[in-house]
Amino acid sequence: MKNKRLIGTLIFLVILTVGSIVYDQFGSSSSSSSKQVKVGILQYVTHDALDEIEQGIEDGLKDAGYSGDKIKLTVLNAEADQSKIQTMSKQLVDAGNDVVIGIATPAAQGLASATSEIPVVMGAISDPVGAKLVSNLEKPNKNVTGTSNQVPIKQEVELIRDITPDAKTIGVLYASSEDNSVSQVADFKKYAEAEGLTVVEYAVPSTNEITTTMSVMTTKVDAIWVPQDNTIASAFTTVISAANEAKIPVYSSVDTMVEQGSIASVAQSQYQLGIETAKIAVEILEGKKVSEIPVKVIDTGTPTVNLKAAKELGITIPDSVLETATVAVKADE
Repeated sequence: MKNKRLIGTLIFLVILTVGSIVYDQFGSSSSSSSKQVKVGILQYVTHDALDEIEQGIEDGLKDAGYSGDKIKLTVLNAEADQSKIQTMSKQLVDAGNDVVIGIATPAAQGLASATSEIPVVMGAISDPVGAKLVSNLEKPNKNVTGTSNQVPIKQEVELIRDITPDAKTIGVLYASSEDNSVSQVADFKKYAEAEGLTVVEYAVPSTNEITTTMSVMTTKVDAIWVPQDNTIASAFTTVISAANEAKIPVYSSVDTMVEQGSIASVAQSQYQLGIETAKIAVEILEGKKVSEIPVKVIDTGTPTVNLKAAKELGITIPDSVLETATVAVKADE
C-alpha cells in the first residue's frame, strides 16, 4: 500500500514538473507575443501631405496586426513650433516607447536628438544625410532609419517644359529654415539651368512673409515651383490665391498640393509613404536591428495634373503628358 502511495506521489510530481516546463516554453512565449507595444509618432505640423503620411502609418501598423489592445499609440503634433518639438520628443522618449516615428525632417531631428537608444523611424525625409539623421543610407550606424522620399526633380523640370514651354523664368518659393528644402532647390536649379531656364530663389523665414513675397514674385516670374516644404505647405492656399490672381502657374512636389490648386507635379503618394514607414517600424517591433534596415529611398513619381487649374489659367495640357498622367482634378470639378 505504501509503495502505491509512493508511486502515486512520484507520478504527481513528474506531471507537475513537466507541466511547469511546458508552460515556461509555450505559455510564457504566448504571453510575450501578446505583449502590448508602445509607438510614439511626432508630426511636425498640420497640413494635408503630412496628415496623409500619418494616416498611412496608422493603417500600416493596423495591417500588420498592431491595433486595439496590441498597441499603445501616441500621436503628437508640434504645429511647427521648435520648442514643442524638443518638449514632445522628450515626452515620447520618457514614455518608454518601443519605437518613435518622426514625420518631416524637424520632427525626426528632434527625436534623434532626444534619444540614442530608442529606434527612431524617419517618416518621409527628403535628405536624411543632409539633415544629419544618417550618414549612410544603406547601413544606418546609429538608431535612425526609415523612408526617404527624394523628389524626382529632373522629371519635374521636364514637366514644366512640356506644359509651359514659353516659361523662361521660374521662381522657387521655399523656407530657408528647412534643410530638406535647401537641398531640393539646389538640385532644381542645376537641372533647370541645364535646360536653359532662369531660376530665381525666394526664401522665406516663416509663413508670415509668404503674402508679401508672392506679391513681388508674381511680377517677376513666368511660373512657380514649390519643393517639399512644410512651411509653404502650411500656407499653400495663400500661394495659390496670389498665383491665380496673377495668372501664374504653380508646380508642386506632392500629390495633395495638386488637389489644392497647383497645375501639376511629378507626385509621390503621401499615404503610401506612410505605409512604407510603418513597414519599417514593424520590422523593428518584431526584433530586427536598426543597423539591419537600410533607409528605403523612393525617388520616382507619377505625373499628376489639375485640369481645372489649367483651364482657369488658359493652359492646355499636352496629350503627351495626359497619356501617362493621373488627373487629380477634372476640368469641370
